[in-house]
Amino acid sequence: MASQGGRYRGSVKDYPDFDASQDAEALYKAMKGFGSDKQAILDLLTARSNQQRIQIIQAYKSLYGKDLIDDLKYELTGKFERLIVGLMRPPAYFDAKEIKDALDGAGTDEKCLIEILASRDNQQIHALVEAYKDAYERDLESDVVTDTSGHFKKMLIVLLQGTREEDDIVSDELVAQDAQDLFDAGEAKWGTDEAQFIYILGSRSRMHLQLVFDEYERIAGKKLEESIKGELSGDFEKLMLAVVKCVRSIRNYFATRLYKSMKGLGTSDNTLIRIMVSRSEIDMMDIRESFRTQYEKSLYSMIKNDTSGDYKKALLNLCGGDDDAAGEYFPEAAQAAFQKWELSATTAARMELKGTIHPAAGFNADSDGKALRKAMKGFGTDEDTIIDILTKRSNSQRQEIRQAFKSHFGRDLMADLKSELSGTLSKLILGLMMTPAQFDAKQINKAIVGAGTDEKVLIEILATRNNQEIRAIDEAYQEAFHKSLEDAISSDTSGHFKRILISLASANRDESGEDFEKAVEDAKVIASVLEVSDSGSDDSTSLETRFMTILCTRSYPHLRRVFQEFIKQSNHDVEHTIKKEMSGDVKDAFVAIVRSVKNKSAFFAECLYKAMKGAGTDERTLTRILISRSEIDLFNIRKEFKEEYEKSLHHCLESETSGDYRKALLAICAGDD
Repeated sequence: MASQGGRYRGSVKDYPDFDASQDAEALYKAMKGFGSDKQAILDLLTARSNQQRIQIIQAYKSLYGKDLIDDLKYELTGKFERLIVGLMRPPAYFDAKEIKDALDGAGTDEKCLIEILASRDNQQIHALVEAYKDAYERDLESDVVTDTSGHFKKMLIVLLQGTREEDDIVSDELVAQDAQDLFDAGEAKWGTDEAQFIYILGSRSRMHLQLVFDEYERIAGKKLEESIKGELSGDFEKLMLAVVKCVRSIRNYFATRLYKSMKGLGTSDNTLIRIMVSRSEIDMMDIRESFRTQYEKSLYSMIKNDTSGDYKKALLNLCGGDDDAAGEYFPEAAQAAFQKWELSATTAARMELKGTIHPAAGFNADSDGKALRKAMKGFGTDEDTIIDILTKRSNSQRQEIRQAFKSHFGRDLMADLKSELSGTLSKLILGLMMTPAQFDAKQINKAIVGAGTDEKVLIEILATRNNQEIRAIDEAYQEAFHKSLEDAISSDTSGHFKRILISLASANRDESGEDFEKAVEDAKVIASVLEVSDSGSDDSTSLETRFMTILCTRSYPHLRRVFQEFIKQSNHDVEHTIKKEMSGDVKDAFVAIVRSVKNKSAFFAECLYKAMKGAGTDERTLTRILISRSEIDLFNIRKEFKEEYEKSLHHCLESETSGDYRKALLAICAGDD
């Protein structure tokens, strides 16, 4: 869909005063002699439409008797070559090549198959099938049948027929019937009738299905996507979700695919190239808008930060512009950002926080104490028994075990565990044996003492704990280290950062609801400090103090309202603006507060993800978060992790850790999502 209300929505257009022969000569010169002028190649080819590039190929052949694509392959390498060569193919042949690559080699790239077949219309599917046969002298359907299986295969074959209804006439009776049939095929029965899902989602028109989705939500009390996640599994589930997402909004689907291709560890360059090439003359402007709305940053800026060299330059040319203007929103994005804070408030009010560790049924502290003593007595240590007992007891039960152990054996269980265990497992098990306040106090002390201060730990703990938890930490800190939490922070930090931490450590956050009039005033203060409005005040020190007071002492419900009002007043996003206007530890502390207010479980999920991505694993962060959240909201964190990163926390822990430490972490995680 290249137009919206008659407007062209691609980012690449026909080049004015186009001359195929002149362009062919320029490309020949760029590749002649030693080395090649990659800048000239990318500037020329990303500024021509696909039809014009095809004409350049023909002119190049006529002028030099050579194949332009072959010369480009010879002169270019890697991702840049794949991108430029992809631009030279007609859209259907580009899709055919992507599908062929997905089916060839060891294993099948199911994500590529899903993306292409779920998003193309009938005309594009027919052209793809013909191009595949022409290019490879093979039948695409036969190759898909050979390389896939089960319901996933069946749905792919249905999509390959290119027979989706395309009329705009919708029958209310059929909408109601299809919605009821989907409900009866899944939620309303034992097991799932996959054939109904395949038939309805694979054949009905997009307009019809949009109404079916609304009716289904009315009947089931949940979105169809939630039911698909519960009723289906594996690649079939992913395919059906992709179909639903494309029916709801093609632009949102591709914006999400692009975002996920660049976030986290490494970049999925094949996905990035495929979408940037295939949508550049269709709806790239719409995708850019959706990207900015959903992720509060521009597609351009994410590509710029996540890629490099000539490859980056070519991608940015295809992107066609930067929608980031110092954190400002265009109207649709401002409205969406406002609604996200509204959703944050609604979700927070409804969310039931769940831990993964609960009090063990039939608990007997004496029996557990004896079992632990036996596991540590004699030659060698039975780590499995220690892990099995201590990761399946609540913290209060572990304290009872400590007392029982002392009563029976006259020994300190913590000292024995420390003597018998070592390394990361020892730190994890000893952390479990402390009370939550003792554990946090210990983490803060470790962050402060020694060479350098671990500001990240101080921010993580103080920005996310409630008043009661912080008071308990202060008490535990004084008992263990003979000074107040405030004194410890004061002696090891400085400036604005120290003031922020001391304010948080004072446990003075209001715990009431929102005050709308005060929220409007607070938003004005934030806008003035972040220099996105003219407050008419010259007292910057007073404003900065008020800004800190707002973020460190206002209640979470109130801050959600403040951040909404900030968007209304300034047309800016508060997190983005803090990142732009501030720096260092001060910036990190305020961003942590904002993210914690928006979605604390998602904040911890991101911390866990960052602890495992890249070179090496940050075991301290894994240990700290899994222990401290295990009886509060680790189950919610697991769900946010899976939703955001498309892999389970269990899977990542299993991949990134090893030995008994891994066993203990997985036991605390308590499930694979």
